Amino acid sequence: MFGELLLEIGTEEIPSDYLENGLRELRRLAESYLRDNRVQMKGGLDSYGTPRRLVLIGKAIAGKQEDTVQEMTGPPKKAAFDERGNPTKAAFAFAKRQGISVDELQFLETPKGEYVYVKREIPGRPTKELLSEVLPALIGNILWPKSMRWGSGVFSFVRPIHWVLALFNGETVAFEVAGVRSGNKTRGHRFMAPEIMEVRNLQDYLQKMNKGSVIIDQRQREGAVEKAVIAAAKSVSGTAMGDPKLLSTVTNMVEFPSAICGTFDRVFLNLPDPVLTTAMKEHQRYFPICDQEGRLMANFVAVNNTIARDASIVRKGHERVLRARLADAGFFFKADRKRPLADRLEDLKTVIYQAELGTSFAKVQRFTKLAEYLAKQIAPEMINDVGLAARLCKCDLVTEMVAEFPSLQGIMGEIYARLDGYAEDVCLAISDHYLPVQADSRLPGSLIGSVVGLADRMDSIVGCFAIGLEPTGTADPYALRRQALGIIRIIRNKKITISLPDFVRKSGSILNETISFEVDEAAGKVLNFMKDRFKNLLLSEGIPQDLIEAVITVDFSFLNQLEERIAALKRFRDLSKDFEPLAMAFKRIMNIVKGFEGGYRVDPDLFEDKSEEDLWKTFQSVKDRAKKEMDRENYFEALNLLAGLSGPVDEFFSQVMVMTEDRRVRENRIGMLKGLNQFFLQVADFSTCSI
Repeated sequence: MFGELLLEIGTEEIPSDYLENGLRELRRLAESYLRDNRVQMKGGLDSYGTPRRLVLIGKAIAGKQEDTVQEMTGPPKKAAFDERGNPTKAAFAFAKRQGISVDELQFLETPKGEYVYVKREIPGRPTKELLSEVLPALIGNILWPKSMRWGSGVFSFVRPIHWVLALFNGETVAFEVAGVRSGNKTRGHRFMAPEIMEVRNLQDYLQKMNKGSVIIDQRQREGAVEKAVIAAAKSVSGTAMGDPKLLSTVTNMVEFPSAICGTFDRVFLNLPDPVLTTAMKEHQRYFPICDQEGRLMANFVAVNNTIARDASIVRKGHERVLRARLADAGFFFKADRKRPLADRLEDLKTVIYQAELGTSFAKVQRFTKLAEYLAKQIAPEMINDVGLAARLCKCDLVTEMVAEFPSLQGIMGEIYARLDGYAEDVCLAISDHYLPVQADSRLPGSLIGSVVGLADRMDSIVGCFAIGLEPTGTADPYALRRQALGIIRIIRNKKITISLPDFVRKSGSILNETISFEVDEAAGKVLNFMKDRFKNLLLSEGIPQDLIEAVITVDFSFLNQLEERIAALKRFRDLSKDFEPLAMAFKRIMNIVKGFEGGYRVDPDLFEDKSEEDLWKTFQSVKDRAKKEMDRENYFEALNLLAGLSGPVDEFFSQVMVMTEDRRVRENRIGMLKGLNQFFLQVADFSTCSI
């Protein structure tokens, strides 16, 4: 028999950006608890929510736990019964602990001998009884970014709990959490239907939510918000600016949405568009409106949590609030324009980037040198523009506008630089250098911005490693993982040919001019850190781990070349029958030369067997041709040439003993194998490859 489960946790308003994760956690924990307690679910569970309530619904939950069989092993038979078969104190004690008589004890044969044991069937408990224990634990274990305590209680939750509705098959599941006893009552919309309502079952609950002006399904509510915003924008012949993040945020701020279109003074349209949209979207959660040509209109859409009795009063309220915000923005913009952007570079001396790494001014000086070093390597004709963009790119941090609207950093720098008359490429680079802002977000469009962004990120990573601020398993306060991934993605996207070890060491040497630390030690740690990020990125794209390891364990310099080598190795393994013989030949060689350090010398006059001479001649022939293919970055063809060595290697091992007693002959053979091994490693370490 299956029944319905309904849980509603009524709270004070939950922050909009907490709601979705909280609902996922509620569903995950509930399904986990029920599975662990052997309660069957048909179709799983659903979670819904509004700012004031978290709702869990299960439409087909088993009425009781599944029965289970319990087996308990006791003492050895020879300890529980004497030679005559009479029970000892050990048998009586074990039987008593299990709540049975000695006569009910059974015997179990194990590899260690015969033991006393008990096997019994345990009937499942009613689900309603079990839920009284599970649901309080479930509520208490939901993870939130921040929780709070209230009153004199010790229970913490995202916001104070005001009521708990808990029903199974229409009957109240009794428990207490945070001083609130569960029941069969709920409440509607705070303003439109605040009265307490008694609930009989799930269908009755859904009807009462509808009657109480609450849309509990966030997907349905989002559709209602979007529809209302579109309609409001159409009232002024405009189109609301699309923004999925804003739509989601607003959806999680209301229980029953309605939208209203407002107006602001057209004089504010003289402000840069990003200023207007940021003020509307981030500060007021309003939707900007564009005309048919995509230009901003002097209108906006505000979403309310109620249906206004007098729309004009509500509209005036929204307009008054936005007018004040835009007036402030206008004042900040005028104040900022009184000084050229470049003059603000000196102001960065008053901004501490990090206590041990100095001011933001010092950081700009460092990564400007690093950016110019990169430009010299990859685009020397851009070196002056790169240096200029690097010196300007942080100047907007000390503007009034960015102080008020932090999300506009880079964007305002681009705008002010353009107004100051700088070249367009330099202006674009100022905002571009912040990209990507997230692990998988948009990359910079310009090469200048890419170079400056690479230098800025590398300076941050090397600086933190130099002073011991390395990320841990649980903490990465300077977002170094994200910054490292940003470097890798930019290099891949722009196909930038730069030696990563040289890049890291150059950053370290620049920092070492002002801060004392072991450059080589820090550089080694940074490279290993970058290597892990690169490997994880390729793994997420479905590249086999053994092939990644085969390449990056022997070389981690030019990232795009590494990818080409990995791709060639994968193609060679997938398509060529010679892969396995080649890998086996390499592994045989590596097993012999392991432990022999240094270079190698080979004297053909010391060859004693034809197989030695054949292997050496084949190696010399293959090496020259394969090296040419590698220089052309044609790694697949180089692998095909290397495959020609597998036969001579096998013949060599079958005909000669490498570790012969003659020292000169032995060292000559080892030298030849070391030469082969070192050449193989220019392509890959085949010992990591699965065959």
